[in-house]
Amino acid sequence: MITRDSRLFLRRWLHDPKRVGAIAPSSRRLADAMARLVPSDGRGWIIELGGGTGVITAALLRAGIGPERLAVIERDPLLHRHLSERFPRLHVILGDAARLAQAVKPLGIERAAAVVSGLPLLSIPRPVQDEIVRGAFELLAPGAPFIQFTYGPMSPVGRERLNLEGRVARRIIGNLPPASVWVYRRAGDPAHSR
Repeated sequence: MITRDSRLFLRRWLHDPKRVGAIAPSSRRLADAMARLVPSDGRGWIIELGGGTGVITAALLRAGIGPERLAVIERDPLLHRHLSERFPRLHVILGDAARLAQAVKPLGIERAAAVVSGLPLLSIPRPVQDEIVRGAFELLAPGAPFIQFTYGPMSPVGRERLNLEGRVARRIIGNLPPASVWVYRRAGDPAHSR
């Protein structure tokens, strides 16, 4: 069955495949695996990069993240409108993840408890990748995670280059294509417990 979200995703992919970076929306299983890695203490902002059709956004809400503390960044105007209509109680920002501090400034966000990324980092030029990840870590509290999935076999983030520690936290074989969920922290930061 083709859903409204699938049609929208396909339309955006046909318009600009490199910008979308995937052949299908993330599965619910992948989104739920990512959401379970977000600290569950109920404090601090959670920032989602690349909200897309809202699969990960919905998983974050199912995991108990309050809508008042979730900010979703989406740079595609059509997807932004879709997210705003689908999740009217959320802070959905039309903005660029490479300019994250500027995008979240109107909400007064100075620190985040986690950043969850649905961006296709491997299809983004390295300087822009680095800008996105550095910007996220400028907002992340000490020990707070940057959560990113990838379809590739290697880390989608340059750990040594950016002085980060990272590990595969989950492998989702049932996703199309199979995916790995990575969790990154600044090298030497204490890991927050879940």
